[in-house]
Amino acid sequence: MVQKSLIIVKPDALQRNLLGEIIHRFERKGLKLIGLKMIAIDDLKIEEHYEHHKDKPFFAGLKKFMQSSPVVCMVLEGYEAIDAIRLIVGPTMGRAADAGSIRGDFAMSVQYNIIHASDSDENAKAEVARFFNEDELFDYQKIDFDMIYGDDER
Repeated sequence: MVQKSLIIVKPDALQRNLLGEIIHRFERKGLKLIGLKMIAIDDLKIEEHYEHHKDKPFFAGLKKFMQSSPVVCMVLEGYEAIDAIRLIVGPTMGRAADAGSIRGDFAMSVQYNIIHASDSDENAKAEVARFFNEDELFDYQKIDFDMIYGDDER
């Protein structure tokens, strides 16, 4: 099943000059980049996106961190993309993430963990709609598609 996933490259990744490395890892895997932009996240989007954390004691710090610099949002697409992306990203706690994953290679923290990636198809649909308008997503054929997926997956 073809899925889309929202990725947010967080302020710590931008401050540490990791954006190119992060995009490179997704591209090497064969995921298709269909949307990309740099934004400043406003209060409403943070509250919507982190709704499940709003009442927790760390929310104010999380909000301050996410607004400390711009973030880069992207939408990636591929077959079973959400699970593939979650493997590339690694678990939320950076110091527990396997070497080779983005967080395993670049993060030691829960809050400063470099990147957000959608965790389910349902959440991905809501998150993509929260950060991207339809006209900011591009449907195009990649020339390497036939070399990434087998005949039975296309």
